[in-house]
Amino acid sequence: MNSGVKKKSVTRRSILWLLAVGGGLFFGNGPLLDLRLSAALRTLLYGLTLLAGYLCLMAGSLRISRLMKSRLLEDPFNEENESFMQEMRLKTNEHSVNLPTRFRYKGKLHTGWINVVNPFRATIVLGTPGSGKSYAVINNYIKQSIEHGSAIYLYDFKFPDLSLIAYNHLRTHLDGYTVRPKFYVINFDDPHHSHRCNPLAPELLTDIADAYEASYTVMLNLNRSWTEKQGDFFPESAITLFAAIIWYLKIYKGGRYCTFPHVIELLNQRYEDVFTILSTYPELENYLSSFMDAWKGGAAEQLQGQIASAKIPLSRLISPALYWVMSGNDFTLDLNNPQAPKVLCMGNNPDRQSIYGAALGLYNSRIIRLINQKGKLKSAVIIDELPTIYFRGLDNLIATARSNKVAVCLGFQDFSQLKRDYGERQATVIMNTVGNIFSGQVVGDTARMLSERFGRIVQQRESMNINRNETSMSVNTQLDSLIPAAKISNLSQGMFVGAVADNFGEEVRQKVFHAQIVVDSEQVKREEKAYKPLPEIYSFRDEEGRDTMQQEVQDNYRRIKKEVEQIIQDELKRIEQTPELAHLLKSEEK
Repeated sequence: MNSGVKKKSVTRRSILWLLAVGGGLFFGNGPLLDLRLSAALRTLLYGLTLLAGYLCLMAGSLRISRLMKSRLLEDPFNEENESFMQEMRLKTNEHSVNLPTRFRYKGKLHTGWINVVNPFRATIVLGTPGSGKSYAVINNYIKQSIEHGSAIYLYDFKFPDLSLIAYNHLRTHLDGYTVRPKFYVINFDDPHHSHRCNPLAPELLTDIADAYEASYTVMLNLNRSWTEKQGDFFPESAITLFAAIIWYLKIYKGGRYCTFPHVIELLNQRYEDVFTILSTYPELENYLSSFMDAWKGGAAEQLQGQIASAKIPLSRLISPALYWVMSGNDFTLDLNNPQAPKVLCMGNNPDRQSIYGAALGLYNSRIIRLINQKGKLKSAVIIDELPTIYFRGLDNLIATARSNKVAVCLGFQDFSQLKRDYGERQATVIMNTVGNIFSGQVVGDTARMLSERFGRIVQQRESMNINRNETSMSVNTQLDSLIPAAKISNLSQGMFVGAVADNFGEEVRQKVFHAQIVVDSEQVKREEKAYKPLPEIYSFRDEEGRDTMQQEVQDNYRRIKKEVEQIIQDELKRIEQTPELAHLLKSEEK
């Protein structure tokens, strides 16, 4: 009576063997009757094979009823339950970024599309090194932004990897722009291949608050731990002193010497001379009050500590090549000016990240303020390896730039990186305000956070109970993670999970995706073979064709130092010749 009880030992293979042997013996024994044997022997062989075939067929039929049929055994990793239908339609508009995909659903391979129909709601691209975030997503974001005619600010941490893509794609896709854009590069490693631009141009500083913001950006790039120490005495002292010197150079002789190199050099002069000069300007009085109190009160150790907190980190930026790049005016930072659009690539160097990051951060803060304005050309801010540089005001840009058609794309490896370098509060704001998210393989808290963001789905569960007398099966449904954290932690290269945002009238029915982003590798190789190197900006050649870069860069470095020394001399002379200020020099001598 228990012939139908399920057994794990019963397999399809054993059943098929019994049925095949039984069928062969039962139906294929006819030729035995034609053998040249006695009639009795032929009859015996025929009967035995007939009986054996019958028994094998019976045994195979009985085992069919004992075969365990469970989807759990066929799908141990729950792939079937956790697969879902994704967007298969291509949705495009004049701003969209569209990526072809392949995904599996109900055991079949399907083709689909990831449609970022509103890139102005910001995009984050996550993934551990080698997950394919740059190759599959960021490179396409650069290319399609150029094809749509956007002004572009591109931060290239491993210069010139992304800059080469932007430059060569721009060369072949100028038809997307109404006004032909110009291509610019900032690169401190090689002045031959870098334009010059002054991020502290006096026309960009309309208020002393702008000087404070520039100072804040530089100091936090030099000292990442200060993001969690805002308001502390020594960090605020360094920021305030640097801001006061910036504003002084802005108002001195109409801002003629208002450049980042001049600020650094002035900060490194004798503090007695610097404070004496700055104290003669009423608009700087409040900024210098703590320093003046320490100086006049004889608190020399405190004053030295305040000054050193600014001098020591900034001394790392003293570089002739950096001075050369940041003291010129080849272009302005209004990248999305409709009459003069620009594609600007900022090149960093992983080996000099801590040095260049502060200077590049200053460009960033200026650019963000200028592009996030109404009435400008649509633009894209593409930042790969975001934690390697500090963007002051990045969270505000994400929150407000949508109405000004600024598409922000941020690439980094893990949420913990962002928390370490931007502070937990700002990192959380950045993660929670983006509308589009792509993620390759990530682990830990980042994977769990993404799994919660993607939501849950109704999944079917089966259970089976087997004992000597009966077998019982139950099927139920329950809400479970659409994409579990464990699955995100084990994604293959090129596989991405994520979600996109949509627009009124351009609704994307299935916003969540879990698919392989398809990249035509052969086409990419053909494009790369046709790439031209980045153009040489400055030749630095004399009449005999010799490279004079080192000499010209050093000459510029020495000129800036002499100009600052001359400023000190002229200002001290002015104070000495002004009766109401002359007492400042006497108090200094005392």
